[in-house]
Amino acid sequence: MARAPASKPANTIAFQGFLGAYSHIACKTRFPRMTALPCAGFEDAFAAVQQGHARLAMIPVDNSVAGRVADIHHLLPHSGLFIIGEHFERVNHHLLAVPGGRLDKLKRVESHVHALGQCRRFIRKHRLKAIVGADTAGSARDVAERGDPTVAAIASKLAGEIYGLKTLASGIEDADHNTTRFLIMSRTAAKTRAKDGPHVTSFVFRVRSVPAALYKALGGFATNGINMTKLESYMVDGKFEAAQFYAEVDGHPSERPLALALEELRFFSKEVSILGTYPAHPQRFK
Repeated sequence: MARAPASKPANTIAFQGFLGAYSHIACKTRFPRMTALPCAGFEDAFAAVQQGHARLAMIPVDNSVAGRVADIHHLLPHSGLFIIGEHFERVNHHLLAVPGGRLDKLKRVESHVHALGQCRRFIRKHRLKAIVGADTAGSARDVAERGDPTVAAIASKLAGEIYGLKTLASGIEDADHNTTRFLIMSRTAAKTRAKDGPHVTSFVFRVRSVPAALYKALGGFATNGINMTKLESYMVDGKFEAAQFYAEVDGHPSERPLALALEELRFFSKEVSILGTYPAHPQRFK
């Protein structure tokens, strides 16, 4: 994959995928003056920040249609990085083909499994065979390299521009609310003040393996009036007796209600790790 100038890591933001990926677009939208560094995997994006090759990483966590991004919640607690912000990016899928390609001549369409699922009605309407690719931009690159006019890719307009493909159709996603939420990661935690506006606090915790442990651990959020906007469980270490949870709540830990809720959470949990407190994106309130 392409490399950002090594001499300017302080002005570099890493993302997973090929140039033209929606993560790349999120980097350009949120940090237009930074150099975007494509990385093969999420671990590579984290490592780029850890090793000083990039100052930030743009990591997708949720999509309004496909749900959570697989593996991310397993990787976040061990990334060694902090969440310092969030970004919401509208996903607008384009059907991309090589010059000379025509919609009525297409036989197959290639893209990431989520993108294919998000354009299911369009694919069925045009009777195309769906081929799962590594990611959207990578599929666009593959279509460009093969030069087959009967194969198209579902990817971003930016990917089409980068790989010399033309748009046969745009806005082909089934849902007009198709939006991906990203977390912005850094080696150092954000220095925020509660008075500066609404905040989100993200953390992971593991409850003790006893009856009603989760109920008791979360009781402090209810009694202190804290709004929990996300709670997801996943297994760790191949064990089934207790799950680890990823949670997000409204508020800043310096505020007394959240401080009390976190104190109660720690009492009933065997492990609690704060991943970051950061400003809430305006998209949350639309």
